[in-house]
Amino acid sequence: MSQAPTTSANKIDGAVLKIAGVIVLGAIMSILDITVVSVALPTFQDAFGASYATVAWTMTAYTLALATVIPLTGWAADRFGTKRLYMIALALFTIGSGLCATADSIEQLIAFRVLQGLGGGMLMPLGMTILTRAAGPDRIGRLMAILGIPMLLGPIGGPILGGWLIDVASWHWIFLINLPIGLAALVYARFALPKDSPEPSESFDFVGMLMLSPGLALFLFGVSTIPEEGTFAATRVWAPMLVGAALVVGFVVYSFKPRHPLLDLRLFANRNLTVASVSMFVFIVAFMGAGLLFPSYFLQVRGESTLHAGLLIAPQGIGAMITMPIAGMLADKIPVGRTVPFALALIATGFWTFTQVEADTSYVVLCGSLFVMGLGMGGTMMPIMTSALKTLTSHDVARGSTLLNIIQQVGSSVGAAVMSVVLTSKLNESPQIPGAVNPATGEPITEAGLAIGAQQNPDLLKLFPVDQAFIDNALDFVADAFASTFTVAFGIVLLTFIPVAFLPRKREVSHLLDDQDKDAAPPVMIH
Repeated sequence: MSQAPTTSANKIDGAVLKIAGVIVLGAIMSILDITVVSVALPTFQDAFGASYATVAWTMTAYTLALATVIPLTGWAADRFGTKRLYMIALALFTIGSGLCATADSIEQLIAFRVLQGLGGGMLMPLGMTILTRAAGPDRIGRLMAILGIPMLLGPIGGPILGGWLIDVASWHWIFLINLPIGLAALVYARFALPKDSPEPSESFDFVGMLMLSPGLALFLFGVSTIPEEGTFAATRVWAPMLVGAALVVGFVVYSFKPRHPLLDLRLFANRNLTVASVSMFVFIVAFMGAGLLFPSYFLQVRGESTLHAGLLIAPQGIGAMITMPIAGMLADKIPVGRTVPFALALIATGFWTFTQVEADTSYVVLCGSLFVMGLGMGGTMMPIMTSALKTLTSHDVARGSTLLNIIQQVGSSVGAAVMSVVLTSKLNESPQIPGAVNPATGEPITEAGLAIGAQQNPDLLKLFPVDQAFIDNALDFVADAFASTFTVAFGIVLLTFIPVAFLPRKREVSHLLDDQDKDAAPPVMIH
């Protein structure tokens, strides 16, 4: 067991900040890589001559790899030690990034994205475990706020970075940029993280793994296919979702039998963890769904480039950076049930503007609303996670971190799918242009589809005898479709107030040190 020097319980010393730096580097790579690739899909279509449905697998494969490996992380952290496993995850992600840049077919790229996802899936739960143990009970809020920066800024910075790299270089650089960061993080981790002393191995739950990992992967595959199919009724959607859900339910029933299940659902006996998990899931569904809609509005309705769309969303990140350190300090001193509702109210206030959005809404108003939302986001998600982990014992932190990351991953996929389906269904209500057919798909072209395409490629208008008034009316329809979809997301934000009302409003008693020497200083790292 490695221990921190005897210092004030409330002081974050240099050793702990070094550990936080390693974790943030890994989190930045893992989270940015999801959103950076999202803006490169059209480029992949051109580079590999593949359909959109095929290149979308570069994102789906990464997500499924995450879902498969996350449940294994809690057991592996106890078995092999968090430092050793974290460095393995960094190496896998970095090697996968380098291989992605060398891909000369879409099939190779998808396969290498799986390797990336296997490493990336372990980085976040391991990072949360390491930070929670490093912080001790009195500093966890501030250090979790540090970890929250890449989690909130990834969806904002990804499109900016991806658009810029593709514009000035090539798609290869969205992967190559991870190589120097990954190598630096590996060296940094080697010296900054204390030495591991793994515990005697608990028996591995093979039965649980055969149910949970494939179950999550199948369920998320079905969910991720919804935007492509445009309906829940498609066999490619409901069949894997049904089988995956059945496997997950089977695991839930089974998990209470073994002494050491792959995912310890007994942790939900902790009221704070349960309330925080429900709050986080509902919030993530709204946040991740809206996170996709904001850049899409600027791209499809306003005709902005990917880079400009990312820059227009930046005020949200600025707002989050302002409040996140403050929220972290408050989470160490004030019960989160007294602060999170106010932060959530800021999100709802900023979100309301987008339920009324039009094709010519002022950028000042939109950016101001995003800034207000950012202020609220900085004080919401990480304090909720802090509340969940703070009352776990040190031994349970790895399992609790794994549980929260699975909830976050499922919530992200559900949010993205739901909002995509709502928006698509609204846009499909647009009238078709008589005789106009998309040569690539053979499907009829709608007025809304033509208007969206013309925003990015004005030459399309040469193929159709329509005037600017026609396009303006169609864009009004598209903007209304976005407003309706934002209204759904806004409703989910309001629903979040229900579980948030049950967050602790009294000072919590931390159990982080319960299974350690009570006379010892707060640990920097266990095993």
